[in-house]
Amino acid sequence: MSELWQNVTENLIFVLEFLGVIALMFAAAVLIQKAADKKRGVERKLFSTRMITVVGMFSAIALILHIFDFPLPFLAPEFYKVDFSELPVMVGSFAFGPVAGVMIEFCKILLKLLTKGTSTAFVGDLANFTVGCTLLLPASAVYEFTKTKKGALVGCIAGTLTMTCFGTLFNAVYLLPKFVELYGLPSIDTIIKMGSAINPAVSNLVTFVCLTVAPLNLLKGSVISLITMVIYKPLSPILKEGRAAERRQI
Repeated sequence: MSELWQNVTENLIFVLEFLGVIALMFAAAVLIQKAADKKRGVERKLFSTRMITVVGMFSAIALILHIFDFPLPFLAPEFYKVDFSELPVMVGSFAFGPVAGVMIEFCKILLKLLTKGTSTAFVGDLANFTVGCTLLLPASAVYEFTKTKKGALVGCIAGTLTMTCFGTLFNAVYLLPKFVELYGLPSIDTIIKMGSAINPAVSNLVTFVCLTVAPLNLLKGSVISLITMVIYKPLSPILKEGRAAERRQI
């Protein structure tokens, strides 16, 4: 805990920016959920007992999946790691709405920081949270307005494409320069050389993010979306039954 606090104090500006991003994602989730409820003519609590219980359970599952991340050295430098922690995030988003999804994503990162700390001066943690939200928010937004299998599929495709595009741009404009700054690397060329060692076509920052980051995010989003489509239908009756009982109590 003392090491985590030291990291916070040493990177206070970045941590405050991180908190700003978290607040922005929560605000976006609330707006999407309220708009969908208004269209359907229903009134849904943002935070219900059952939703908080499921958020806690899914956050623990997401943490376990996040801890077991792994590199794909044939595709990107080893400091880029893939995990499938957005799987419970997506299921939670489809079941309880985007607010629940952002909560699961946030709790996952918070639990990871409390248990393992940060090895990337919070850069990797911000990346995981933000890019994960760009998958869940478009996917759950589409599904909130069109609660059908087709809506879920379109949502997953929209989320995967958004995550791929945003993740690529976010790395180029903010994350990689910040990583170089916080780690005291000589220049961005150090990272570009790592990419060119894997793919000779990588020659600058643009080709680096397009040929390493983009395929990585596309692969991750596609796998998570596919598994979500397979497992959500068997799980949804259990989750919907609980929500129906909750509405009857209200």
